[in-house]
Amino acid sequence: MYDLIIIGAGPAGITAAVYAARKKMKTLVLTGDIGGQASWSGDIENYTGYQFISGPELTKKFEEHMRHYSLEVKENESVNSIQKNEGILLVKSNKGSYQARTVIIASGKRTKELNVPGEKEFKNHGVTYCATCDGPLFSGKDVAVIGGGNSALDAVLQLVNIAKHVYMINITPSLGGDAVMREKVENNKIVTIFNNAQVSAILGEKMVSALKIKREGREETLAVQGIFVEIGLIPNSEFAIDIERNPLGEIKVSSRNETSLAGIFAAGDVTDVPEKQIIIAAGEGSKAALSAFRYLNQHKF
Repeated sequence: MYDLIIIGAGPAGITAAVYAARKKMKTLVLTGDIGGQASWSGDIENYTGYQFISGPELTKKFEEHMRHYSLEVKENESVNSIQKNEGILLVKSNKGSYQARTVIIASGKRTKELNVPGEKEFKNHGVTYCATCDGPLFSGKDVAVIGGGNSALDAVLQLVNIAKHVYMINITPSLGGDAVMREKVENNKIVTIFNNAQVSAILGEKMVSALKIKREGREETLAVQGIFVEIGLIPNSEFAIDIERNPLGEIKVSSRNETSLAGIFAAGDVTDVPEKQIIIAAGEGSKAALSAFRYLNQHKF
């Protein structure tokens, strides 16, 4: 029996684990990987205390901090369901079942797919969803980034130091995201931006060789060897079927990170908290752990 089970080990889950450990709560962390979306980020210039740090570097520091404490962490484990019976929570994963008095859902989000012909066939053969992970593989090549928000801008700014040319395919009339990042992308000589453009197909033989797009009422083909999909994220909340979620699938939380089910808290990008930022997720993780600790002290089991 655990005092707390934390689902996910991104910034929210890791911070929750650190706070739980400091409160001497018997804690189990279940996660697919360490770091979540933060580990995929490129240059981070807005995390307090670091004027500049990369996503993988910050994730490493998070993990080092978490593992400083005697926490039980199980990686490569995905949660399938949470059930509540007489005040005790049963968490079932792909590898086992665990009991706890409280749970924090910090499972984050995952990338959306394009769902166009060729995407599945060329996944990991030129189609990728992580510029930080796979960008170096496309050194000196022509690539395309699909999307127009912060994640797409971040991918472009990483790739301009690696690729020969970067096409940015944006479905809306103009780019979104932070003004500073947008300006850097728009002023870069090796970036070509296509607004009001939509991907229709991905072409190739063994590897990606071209991208078909529709814009201004006509279809054209771009010769590229790599395609980076950055069109948004989906909350990893499907297992939380008994917990209230908004139309986007995000878990609704109170100011104390309480969900609609007593004893279950949520934090980070999986929730309906506005602005999906690393520093916000970390702060929400600390709040959730403190709320779980308070809940334990106020209830009999």
